[in-house]
Amino acid sequence: QVQLVESGGGLVQAGGSLRLSCAASGSIFRFNTMGWYRQAPGKQRELVADITSDGRVNYADSVKGRFTISRDNAKNTVALQMNSLKPEDTAVYYCKLDQGAPMQRYWGQGTQVTVFS
Repeated sequence: QVQLVESGGGLVQAGGSLRLSCAASGSIFRFNTMGWYRQAPGKQRELVADITSDGRVNYADSVKGRFTISRDNAKNTVALQMNSLKPEDTAVYYCKLDQGAPMQRYWGQGTQVTVFS
């Protein structure tokens, strides 16, 4: 089993920044993909960004140039630096970890990000 614990959400004015962190523990494979999804009220959960253990990154078009994902393999952590935040970034942000074949996905409990104008 894998446990994911997020931190760093909060309330911020438009144009501001927040940094989300996620720590994974448990049975973690050497090769995995960690990342972030978000879900706004009334909308489907969507990918924000993810990063493989060998450093390949993937961003949603809506956050390219504003958000940066990074990870520390030794500590099994992933972070999301969010700059130039917009009200439409308001959502619950979920950390995820994918590993194994067949692939298994694990989720954190979610952290609220609210951007006001």
